[in-house]
Amino acid sequence: MTSAIPGFFQGTEMPNSGWWEALWPDPAAVLSATGIKPGMEVIDLCCGDGWFTLPIARVVRHVVAIDIDADLLEAARRRLAESGATNCDFVAGDAYELASLVSRPADFIFMANAFHGVPDRPRLARAVRATLSPGGRFAIVNWHQRPRETTIVQGEPRGPRTELRLSPEQTIAAAEAGGLKLADLVEVPPYHYGAVFEQAE
Repeated sequence: MTSAIPGFFQGTEMPNSGWWEALWPDPAAVLSATGIKPGMEVIDLCCGDGWFTLPIARVVRHVVAIDIDADLLEAARRRLAESGATNCDFVAGDAYELASLVSRPADFIFMANAFHGVPDRPRLARAVRATLSPGGRFAIVNWHQRPRETTIVQGEPRGPRTELRLSPEQTIAAAEAGGLKLADLVEVPPYHYGAVFEQAE
């Protein structure tokens, strides 16, 4: 089980095949809403099986997919290889050690469905801040703080346990404690929001 991996963030296991596709049939629209643009150097942090990594690769100059679970990372590698994407590197590692996992600063760091499980969120925010290029941004896509029984996908409650979910205000406070400042807050239907940060002055 992936959650038994030392350092694996609580409540962030990949879902059963099929329901992420049902939740987000157009992942490229999620990326566009959070501000990913052509020409960027991007990190897909806690990338899982690459559901967002592939559409990122189709837009940007280069993407680094990072996950602590080598099996999930291999699934992401296969997904991109089967689609012919060649502008992606895959790195197994701990998100807290982000700066040591990449060779150059990122214009954009994307993280979906994982921030709620991070034990020390300001520490992660500091790691992200140290990895961003000047003017770079960090997008956190989180489940809204709604009861799990109300977030239905394919007829069943989905997502992390209710008590793990973070409000936008909680996410913003944690990121700002790590030296980031809010740049944008967007809705990511049907059940998520995207909080986008930049380096504080």
